[in-house]
Order: sequence, then structure tokens, then C-alpha cells
Amino acid sequence: MSKDIFAIIEHRQGKIQDVSLEILTKARQLSGETGGQTVAVILGSDADEIARSLTTAADKILYVENEKLAHLHSDYYREALSSIIDERKPLLTIFGHTSASFEIAPSLAAHLDIPIITNCVDFHIDGEKVIAKVPLYGGKIDSEYSFDVQNGGIISLLQGAVKAEDGQKSGEVEKISFTFDKDFDSKEFLGFIEAAAGEIDITQAEKIVSVGRGIKDEENIALVKDFAESIGAVLACSRPIVDAGWLPNERQVGSSGKTVKPKLYIALGISGAFQHLAGMKNADTIIAVNKDPNAPIFSVAHYGIVEDMFKVIPALKQKIEEMK
Repeated sequence: MSKDIFAIIEHRQGKIQDVSLEILTKARQLSGETGGQTVAVILGSDADEIARSLTTAADKILYVENEKLAHLHSDYYREALSSIIDERKPLLTIFGHTSASFEIAPSLAAHLDIPIITNCVDFHIDGEKVIAKVPLYGGKIDSEYSFDVQNGGIISLLQGAVKAEDGQKSGEVEKISFTFDKDFDSKEFLGFIEAAAGEIDITQAEKIVSVGRGIKDEENIALVKDFAESIGAVLACSRPIVDAGWLPNERQVGSSGKTVKPKLYIALGISGAFQHLAGMKNADTIIAVNKDPNAPIFSVAHYGIVEDMFKVIPALKQKIEEMK
């Protein structure tokens, strides 16, 4: 068993997904502690440019090439990863916790007969054990799981759990022309369909005002929208607002919505479940307004106001108008 940490790189249409840069950051941290290498693993076809773009992020970029890996196909991905992991024997293999890894990681763990913990917000290696923290009940509580890492293991990390940082490596690309012993024809890739464009892309906004359950009724959305417009901000929301049908999907911030990194993020009546925090906690400045002083949103806020949002909004708007 080596001391290397594998980070499985997810890419789509020539672009590396943000979560892959996050797991690479975590992999570099762990390999620094274990004394092993950070290995970025890319499966694909014609992905040489993607592989080269990661030379500063990992000690080694392992590019596994085959035309059948050009698009996500869980069976081919599992077979290729199983062969590579069985041969190289990394201490730990990290996936981003995404819809793609849902299909691949558990099947891979079963195929290799190694342990797996999914949906993690954090984990570390303590001696011969991996200890991971997993949120339950919508992030209201955290549970702790562990496994013996002597024979390797798999972790999937939630997007937003780690802040992606630039690496200072000088990694080399090792290209493997992989061949498959059999075909998997029970399913096939037909095409990639982009989600329909919404009226606005909140990921590009410099200022965001986001609303949660504290809004109480749909008719109160207009109050928050008016406040957002008064400061030149974009209106966004947490998942319950979208589930209620009060705002469209493209306005949702969180792990099941959009990840945003604005200069200013104002959270109004948002308690701060981990899924929401994952989508906004890297904003430059976070202002949270909530009646509950124990709301998780305050754990990431730079400024917090413990008060009813319906009292705070008019006061803030008036103060801003006085400053103009």
C-alpha cells in the first residue's frame, strides 16, 4: 500500500468542475501529512490540455485515455479506476460528492472490496484510520464514521466543504492508453444537454441578497426584491423557497443549486443548513440576519444581526439611502 492520495477529476465539455479543485486541495493537505504524493486521476479522451492544466495542483497527473472514456459511463469508469487503483494501491481515493460519483464510487468500492464513506463535509487520517464527518437531517447534526485505511478506501467530499486553493507543485503527466477486455453496452451516452438559461446568472453577481424560510409568505418576496434592487444586488434564495415555487431554480444557492462567490452576500431569514453554506460560504463578505442566535449561518458570517428581518430590511434600506 502506497501513501499516495488519489483525487478523481471530474470534467465536462473540456472544463474541470470546481469540486475537483476542492478535493485536490484536500488531497495536497493529506499527502503532506502522509508523506505520499497527490495524484490527480483523469479519465477521458483528447483530454491532454486538461491534464496539463493540473501540473501545479498535483505531484502527478495520471491521464487514463480511451475513446470509451470520452463521456461519463459508470461501467467503463469503474473498470478503468478499479484496474488503476488495484495496481497503484493509493492510501485513499477522493471523489467529489456529485451526481456522477453517485454512480461510480459505491460500485467501485464494492468491486475492490474496500470501505467507502460518502457525503462528507470533512475528514482526516488518524494513524491507520480515516475519520469523516457526515451531516444528517439536513445538516442539523453531524455524525462521525471511520474505517481502517490499511487496504485503501474511498471518500466523497461535498462541494463547498473545502475552499479551493492554488497549488505550488511541478507535477508531471503520465498518460496511459487503457484497453478494455469487454464492452458494456447496456447503456450509452447520447448527448449532453445544457440546462435552459434562466433570466439571470447568479454565479456572476458581485452582490447577492438571499432569502430563506424567514420570509414566511410569498407576498413578502417583493420586499426583499425591492431591497436587493436598491443596493444593486441580485435576488437569490435557499432551497425551501424554490420548493415552495416562490422563486425559480436558477435563483437557488447551495449544493443542489448554484455555488456563488460574490463580493457581498446578505442572507435574510436563512438558518444555514450545510447544503446552503456549501454554495456561499466563500463570499468575500457575508452579512446574516436571523432571529435565532444559534442559526448555523452565523458560523460563516462576517457580520451577524440577531433580529427579525422585517425590522432590519427597512432600517438598512433607509440607512443606505441616507448615504447616497
